[in-house]
Amino acid sequence: MTRLILIFVLLSAVFACKKETPNLSLEQVKYNTNKSSYPSTKMDSAQAINKITKQKVREVLELSILYKAGKQDTDIDSALYNQILGYFYKPDSLTVRNLLNELDSLQVGNARIGSFEVTERYFKKDTLNFARFDVQYYDRNNLPVGTFAREAQYVLVPAEIRFKKEFKFYFLNFYQQPILKDSTSSGVTR
Repeated sequence: MTRLILIFVLLSAVFACKKETPNLSLEQVKYNTNKSSYPSTKMDSAQAINKITKQKVREVLELSILYKAGKQDTDIDSALYNQILGYFYKPDSLTVRNLLNELDSLQVGNARIGSFEVTERYFKKDTLNFARFDVQYYDRNNLPVGTFAREAQYVLVPAEIRFKKEFKFYFLNFYQQPILKDSTSSGVTR
């Protein structure tokens, strides 16, 4: 009886396996456009700046959390720290000190960006770019620590790499008071 059941199970397993062969003709491959895989949405410059800024804020937060999770004495930690400083226009330890101190004091294990807004302020004749966002901190057990309203000042620096209108993105400060300096030094008139 057990042999009969075993033979029945093996036969049903063999006949249940149906090998499907993909129907790939030359015409299908030739005219495949991948429209379902890659949506063709176009963004204007304001939407692109908003998306890039949000991505950069997220990257700085994630790298900072990874850096603070380590012991800050290994080669990986120093590489993370240098990568964090690469997001800043004038990289030094003072530019990220407030962020790292906040992450350390709250013992943050994860962060999520809530509302996000890119704004411009005018100081004398200069336009200052800011990213205002709510950051939600979570501890290592994914329990919420709190939600805080934060601000980061950024600049887009023209850089001709491949195309004529390319820019490099840098933060001027992160979680600090905005830099309100006129681009014209004192005593210089135009």
